[in-house]
Amino acid sequence: MRAEFMSFLSQYKVLGLAVAFILGLYLGNLVQGLVNDLMMPLISIATGSVGPLKACTAGGTPVPAWQCIAVGPFLIGSFLGTLITFIVVVFVVFLIVKVAKRSNIQ
Repeated sequence: MRAEFMSFLSQYKVLGLAVAFILGLYLGNLVQGLVNDLMMPLISIATGSVGPLKACTAGGTPVPAWQCIAVGPFLIGSFLGTLITFIVVVFVVFLIVKVAKRSNIQ
């Protein structure tokens, strides 16, 4: 059963597909955080549509206090949370791939 499973994994490159899927999801979250927390406030300042006092609300609802680490309207805390999550996920995926290569699963 184990040999058959290993054959399936190596034949269809399931590990590579899973790694690409996971990294794609979290890279999408990172880009979304970059746009929403850093770039959109900059665009809002440039167009004059939002002031610095509206920094700790998202769509009219208050965001959690840890996300309100803000420099003006930029939600630095929220972006740093997203960045740290991305780094942790990439490290865990790296460890999984390292163990899989050691076991000859490719």
